[in-house]
Amino acid sequence: MPETAPPSGPTVITLGCRLNTYESEVMRRHARDAGLGDAVIVNTCAVTSEAVRGARQAIRRAAKENPGAPILVTGCAAQIDPGAFAAMPEVTRVIGNHEKMQAETWAPLDLLGGAEKVRVNDIMGVRETAAHLIDGMDGRARAYVQVQNGCDHRCTFCIIPYGRGNSRSVPAGEVVAQVRRLVETGHYEVVLTGVDLTSWGADLPGAPQLGNLVQRILKLVPELRQLRISSIDAIEMDEALIAALGEARVAPYLHLSLQHGDDLILKRMKRRHGRDQAIQLTERLRAVRPDIALGADIIAGFPTETEAHFESSVKLVEECGLSFLHVFPYSPRPGTPAAKMPQVAKPLIKERAARLRAFGEAALARHLERHVGETRTALLERGLAARLPDFTPVRLTSLAGECGQVLPVRITGHDGKQLLGTHLP
Repeated sequence: MPETAPPSGPTVITLGCRLNTYESEVMRRHARDAGLGDAVIVNTCAVTSEAVRGARQAIRRAAKENPGAPILVTGCAAQIDPGAFAAMPEVTRVIGNHEKMQAETWAPLDLLGGAEKVRVNDIMGVRETAAHLIDGMDGRARAYVQVQNGCDHRCTFCIIPYGRGNSRSVPAGEVVAQVRRLVETGHYEVVLTGVDLTSWGADLPGAPQLGNLVQRILKLVPELRQLRISSIDAIEMDEALIAALGEARVAPYLHLSLQHGDDLILKRMKRRHGRDQAIQLTERLRAVRPDIALGADIIAGFPTETEAHFESSVKLVEECGLSFLHVFPYSPRPGTPAAKMPQVAKPLIKERAARLRAFGEAALARHLERHVGETRTALLERGLAARLPDFTPVRLTSLAGECGQVLPVRITGHDGKQLLGTHLP
């Protein structure tokens, strides 16, 4: 579901990934500082055709709910197909993914004046990404730090590199400085995020790897109580990163970009890992961190997928011990090689996605059951909602504190989707 920023400053509607969440906060502050308090910014996603349709719906809804307000559209969908969004009568300006992060873009006289409706440059020409020092996310228990943007890989189903450009990294010193500032402003947890997080450092002097960055943060910001790593490409995990997961201050959770459980389909996806490598990695992670929880992205109905191929994905959930499944029904993205492959019938894609989700729900229920009866610490997110360090959601029986507080919680049960817990005073 879209997340809308608080009313102080412009309204920002965020769709898609955690990186978009971070970038929306940067844009909101740029626009607020420029005096664009009445603007509506829609930060779009392009990961699936459904995400693009959702972006268009969000724009129409925002225009209806905010009559007369300028509607500024940006994000991956806008970067990839700016003309389609510029053609919408509700849209005032279309802004590129690179331009949206620059303060000068949001100068109102320049942004809202003139006839130029599209401000989108060639993202493939961008060679650097900058750190944006912010004090945190308003109303959020955790803060996100962008350490990387773009992607050098060309998976046959994915359009995102054309919205984000090639991989580029934020230098380690700038990342450490931002983490330190977030800790100083009271954040308990900081999340490292990027488009292809494990490619961090390849374009920096000496080509350091993500594990080196994580270990530097832990060493140089000892006051940081919890560091979380967001979605990663399993094949690129370096030894230092695996070792760092054994540190108590690193959250015991990883979301893996696995995408499928069959070697032939993985090859046709142009993924760089095989089924056995995925299983072996999860075994290594549990050896380093026995309490780790794992999630994964898996696509159902990829072109040429047979029932046997699909069953390999279903079995992978159990063999990798996955607890949190993000299932994508395959949808062809124009301009990608997979869109030209023999397609699986849409009703069958829908049916397989539903079956895979049901299997994932059963895996989540087993994960939740293991926590019942435990006393754990939980980070309060909002209202009665909290999360354990392994990212398992907990619903508390009564209000127990303010957003961002860490509380002792007794786990009393679960409802199949989240844990139920009681705050221990």
